Formats: sequence, C-alpha cells, structure tokens
Amino acid sequence: MSQSKPEQFSESSQVDALRAADLSELLGHVNTSWDNERRSLSRQLHDSLGSSLTALTMHLSLLTQQMPQERVLLDRAAQMKQLLLNVIETNRQMQMKLWNDKLEFLGVKVALGELAEQFSEQHQIAVRCSLPEDELVCPRGHGVALLRTLEEALSNIVAHAQANAVDIIVDDNDEALMLTVKDNGIGLQDGPATQLSKHGLRAVRERVHYLGGMLVLTADTGAGGTTLTVTLPKPKG
Repeated sequence: MSQSKPEQFSESSQVDALRAADLSELLGHVNTSWDNERRSLSRQLHDSLGSSLTALTMHLSLLTQQMPQERVLLDRAAQMKQLLLNVIETNRQMQMKLWNDKLEFLGVKVALGELAEQFSEQHQIAVRCSLPEDELVCPRGHGVALLRTLEEALSNIVAHAQANAVDIIVDDNDEALMLTVKDNGIGLQDGPATQLSKHGLRAVRERVHYLGGMLVLTADTGAGGTTLTVTLPKPKG
C-alpha cells in the first residue's frame, strides 16, 4: 500500500493540472467571446443609434431655420438641440466603455495615451505617461489586455489609493511588452494577496495568464504607493 500512494498523488496532480488548464482555456474563450460581443454592440450603437441622432440634429437645425423666429419657439428648439447633444455624448461614452475603437483604428499606443489623458482630466490627478516612440506591434489580444489592465488599475487608484500622481510606463522589446502603473497613494492596506483576490484584478490577471503573461502587484513600504506590473511575452514566429 505504501507504494500506491505516490502513484495516486501523481495521478491526482495530473488531474488537477489538466483541470486548471481546461479552466484557463475556457476563461480565455469567454474573454474573447465577451470582447467580440462588446465590440459588436459598440459598432451597433455607432452605426445605428449614432447615425440616427446625428440625422435628427441636422433635421432640427433645418426646421429651426424654416419656422417662425419667435423667442418661445427658438428657446424650445435650443432645448431640444441640447437634449440631442446630451444623448449623443452619452451614446459616445457608452460606445467607449463597451469597446475602444481607437485600439483598432489608431493603435494600442494611442488608446493607452488617450485613456491616461482622459483619466487625468476627469479626476484631476497628474499623470506622467512614458510610451514607446513607435506603435506597439502585438496581437489584438495583447492590446486588449494592456488596455483592460490600465482601465482596472486607474479605477482602483480612484477608488482606493488617495493618490495625486500616477506614472504609466510601457516598454516594448523583441520578447515582451511590459506595462507599469505606479501611484503615490496610501499603498495596499489589505496586502497584495487580498487585492488580487478581488474580482476586477482577478479577471485582469487571468486574462494576462491566458496569454502567457504575469501580473504583479506590490506596495512601496518606503515612499508609499502601489505598483502594478504586467508582462506579456510576444508570440514567437
């Protein structure tokens, strides 16, 4: 009996490894499917609703020119135009939250840079952004992972860090892409393990792991603050 235990342990380990691999593959498929669905919904909002709203704005402008130039009517038309503009802006924001088209049409570098700029303007937090001079050459999945990681990191900084400055650094070499996000806030009050167990960072970490990469979260015990680093190896061949 003493000889069967190592064999049983080995078989159990193999089953666990296969199950972990299956779950990772399933999660990768779910992420890809969800990305495609979000991209499709964003396009529908742009092509259908966005076009209709733009057409309505144009028709309202033409109608305003043709109707009697009375103050009451002009004020009502101005209110209607402002409402339409508000809906157009809301639609645009919804599209961006679902899928950042800049990622495909302008590249990963532009998408990351504009996200950092919008974050700084919206939350009045200084952002120092260091990006490569050239566009990042990587598969679409890598670009999506970098963008989702930065979105989650910035969201956590607003919610928990109490920071007033953030450094965003992207390194690109022949072997890997690396994204570093560092803030000067109060650090990790619950420790890295607890933070990484939260759903937002867990989802990002699993997405990164599926691509063969690594996510590391560390606290600076000296100057304070938190550093999140993601490394994604580039496909060979």
